[in-house]
Amino acid sequence: MAEDTENLSEATVAADEEEARSAHDADRAPTPEEEAAAPTSVDPAVAEAFEEANRTGANVKGEGEI
Repeated sequence: MAEDTENLSEATVAADEEEARSAHDADRAPTPEEEAAAPTSVDPAVAEAFEEANRTGANVKGEGEI
C-alpha cells in the first residue's frame, strides 16, 4: 500500500528517505548486568503456545488464511 505523502512536510519526507538509506545494524551486545537479569527458563504453557503457533503458521498456504 502506498503511503499518502500529500500531508507530509518536505522535511518529514527527506528524513524518511534518509532513514531508509541508512545502515540498520544490530544493537550493542548486552552488558553483564543485562545478561544476568535475563530469564533462563520459560513457562511450559508459554513454550507450548509458541510451538502451536509455529505449527499453525508452518501450514498456512497463503496470506490471511489463519
